[in-house]
Amino acid sequence: MKKVITYGTFDLLHWGHISILKRARELGDHLTVALSTDQFNSIKCKESYHNYENRKFILESIRYVDHVIPEDSWDQKIKDVKNHNIDVFVMGDDWKGQFDFLKDYCEVIYLPRTVGISTSKIKEDLLNLQNG
Repeated sequence: MKKVITYGTFDLLHWGHISILKRARELGDHLTVALSTDQFNSIKCKESYHNYENRKFILESIRYVDHVIPEDSWDQKIKDVKNHNIDVFVMGDDWKGQFDFLKDYCEVIYLPRTVGISTSKIKEDLLNLQNG
């Protein structure tokens, strides 16, 4: 069985998220998503609309996702790859080169982001609507 892992916050779920999860899952037989915890988001100076438990619940209901684990720190990736017997690490191409250190442990693939949609764009659009 070929196992794939990806990481993210997955807040305000949109079709771009579904697309990257689908493409990641197509690279193997099993997809693990390491979901940023609320505490880790705070360290990254990110604020999610939905809390960790609700984001986890949403991800677990998506047919492309087989397993969700917490992401608590930047440094856990090698441990996750080893502990979960991961064959392929997948991230959006805006992170290109940032995780090449994992090539000693698994294949690293950077997928193109879905054009025209992002959580940041949704938040910006909502703010613009609110401000008239």
